[in-house]
Amino acid sequence: MTLFQAFVLGIVQGLTEFLPISSTAHLILIPWLFNWTFKEDVAFVFNVLLQVGTLTAVVAYFWKDLWKIALAALSGLRQGKPFESTDARLGWLVVAATVPAGLIGLLFKRYVEDLQRQPLLIATIVIGAAVLFLVERISKHNRNLDSLTWVDAVLIGCSQVLALLPGVSRSAATMSGGLVRGLKREGAARFSFLMSVPILLAASLLALKDLIDLPGTKALLPALTVGFVTAAVVGFLSIHWLLGYLARRSMYIFAWYRIGFGLLCLLVALLR
Repeated sequence: MTLFQAFVLGIVQGLTEFLPISSTAHLILIPWLFNWTFKEDVAFVFNVLLQVGTLTAVVAYFWKDLWKIALAALSGLRQGKPFESTDARLGWLVVAATVPAGLIGLLFKRYVEDLQRQPLLIATIVIGAAVLFLVERISKHNRNLDSLTWVDAVLIGCSQVLALLPGVSRSAATMSGGLVRGLKREGAARFSFLMSVPILLAASLLALKDLIDLPGTKALLPALTVGFVTAAVVGFLSIHWLLGYLARRSMYIFAWYRIGFGLLCLLVALLR
């Protein structure tokens, strides 16, 4: 893997992890479009570091929120009133929303990984566009994040299960779940980002364990560093941009992008 390839894929991961367009699909389809071939173990190591990069981005962006939530949750537990403060309650709602995808992911991890093939990815990218169009049409966009209930959190968590299918997009699934429950776009996006912290942390810890046991990682250090830093910086910027964008506009642009990208990949597949 060259430094240029690492830089490009770092940009791809930083953008697509948080925008509702699927990071998994793009990290598979972009190398396929450019005829970049990597050894399976190299691709695995690199994707692990990219994921840690975007985890760093979301923690850095929301560190004040996460710190307040952690302090409030600990204070609530000490006082025997874990759900009394708004911040503590939000933290426990994030935990509740994380459980469904975490359980399903652990149970069916092997089967989900077998689904990562180009034809299925192209199909789910386009189908995801139709879901975004539908969700925008039916959502009322009239609830703030502080109105979120336990039922809302669990249902949004169940929507995150769909993101286990490659090409669906975790952010698209969770934001759509929030919009269906009537949240305003910015609130749905913020809750989606907070939900990403435990999921990305758990996935990164599991993958880093395998990374430590994998031989030959020192030779990849320059490319890994470039990819990690790029994914973290671009991820931070994409979070900031998306929150501002959704405060004023709909998600239609991402639906149209998914259709265009899916058709491009389909055209390339037919020509090849």
